[in-house]
Amino acid sequence: MTSTSDSTITMFGADWCRDCIRTKKQLDALGVEYTYVDLVADPAAVDVAKEISGRTNIPVVLYPDASHHVEPSNADVEEKLRELSLI
Repeated sequence: MTSTSDSTITMFGADWCRDCIRTKKQLDALGVEYTYVDLVADPAAVDVAKEISGRTNIPVVLYPDASHHVEPSNADVEEKLRELSLI
């Protein structure tokens, strides 16, 4: 969880969200660099996440190719990371 370069994944989530916790654990376990946007700490980012996904569900995972997942399964995330050669 470091820089916000063009090759970085951004994850919008909240610490009370089980799917967010699962997705964060997966990214950490895979050693993937990402930026975490805590929607509780930064309520204004809720609108950004909703604009990206068109939904209010979280997590929203934004990939470097401008695609995104909403409430993705671990398999969905892993498949996308492989497609982008990030793992």
